[in-house]
Amino acid sequence: MAADQEAGPGPDGRRLTRRTLLGATVAGAGATALLGAVGARAARSPAAGSGDPPTPTVIAHRGASGYRPEHTLGSYQLALDLGADVIEIDLVPTRDHQLVCRHENEISGTTDVAARPEFADRETTRTVDGERLTGWFTEDFTAAELTTLGSVERLPARRPNNTLYNGRWSVPTLQEVLEWAADRGRERGRPVWLCLELKHPTHFRSLGLDLEEPLTRLLHRHQLHRAGSPVLLQSFEADSLRRMAERTETRRTLLLAGPTERPHDLQRAGDPRTVADLITPDGLREIAGYAHIIGPTLDLVIPRRDDDTLAAPTTLIGDAHDRGLSVHGYTLRNENVFLPAEFRTGERENRYGDAFGAIRAYLDQGIDGIHTDHPDTMLLVTADRR
Repeated sequence: MAADQEAGPGPDGRRLTRRTLLGATVAGAGATALLGAVGARAARSPAAGSGDPPTPTVIAHRGASGYRPEHTLGSYQLALDLGADVIEIDLVPTRDHQLVCRHENEISGTTDVAARPEFADRETTRTVDGERLTGWFTEDFTAAELTTLGSVERLPARRPNNTLYNGRWSVPTLQEVLEWAADRGRERGRPVWLCLELKHPTHFRSLGLDLEEPLTRLLHRHQLHRAGSPVLLQSFEADSLRRMAERTETRRTLLLAGPTERPHDLQRAGDPRTVADLITPDGLREIAGYAHIIGPTLDLVIPRRDDDTLAAPTTLIGDAHDRGLSVHGYTLRNENVFLPAEFRTGERENRYGDAFGAIRAYLDQGIDGIHTDHPDTMLLVTADRR
């Protein structure tokens, strides 16, 4: 692992843990952006008589991951400080059947595990949802072991400023995040909304590490299992959402990848359908039977041409709304490399492009929410539209 990815000690010589929160919160994002975004958030409010977050909903993708290493308490706290409506958190299991917050169970790219000699013998090769991976996997560690690791920036070449925070926070458990959210909610006088994603549930169930049972237990423990709870549950697998529907009343989102993709639960069941089949009128009607929201990749809302510019919008949002489904698209990022071609500025991939213009293009389609690595950027756009 490159030297700039290795975690270092804190100023007093000790490793800075996940409980070390932000010192100067605005340091990577910029004080002006923070103040502007907070002002934009204050001007927005939920619909009358509703406990829901505002619409369009600003969902902080893995926290404020454009400014801090993803899935750390630092990233979540900054997202909250910037004014995000909802904080999105991915969940994977540990060997002792606890849930930790990582986008994937292979953690060599998001922690300093490769530089830790005590864990060298746990490097291995696994197949996860058909993809063969070599590295270190959360299911081979206890939660206590994982919390000794330092989190690092997943995209150091594209987000070099974020490497400043390598090692400052550890891998948080869901239990810890729920406690953090409850504390912040009491301080703010309003709840912190969380969007919890069950990652690879069919795969983990085959290992005897189902995600639904520990998640249900934690939601009940924290009184977050009711219909009005400030929690959204999401997964790419309908089977997992149906299982959660039997256990909780919280709202559920079916995530949708590219049109030719086949969700892993359907593959395991021998169901030949692809995402293209799921987003037909009949497919959306079926989804409405177990979910409240669809979470499509933004390319399902407005496809891209071969030159990476935006083509004509699809009818997906209108079709979903006709069947009572909201639409939360993913993922909007500020950097050129992630934006449609017409919104890029200059030649450098990691330079910020016209993210404002890109966000407007999707909001103009009537989308109900967007997952974004830069929640302050989207908040400024929503403030412009009020």
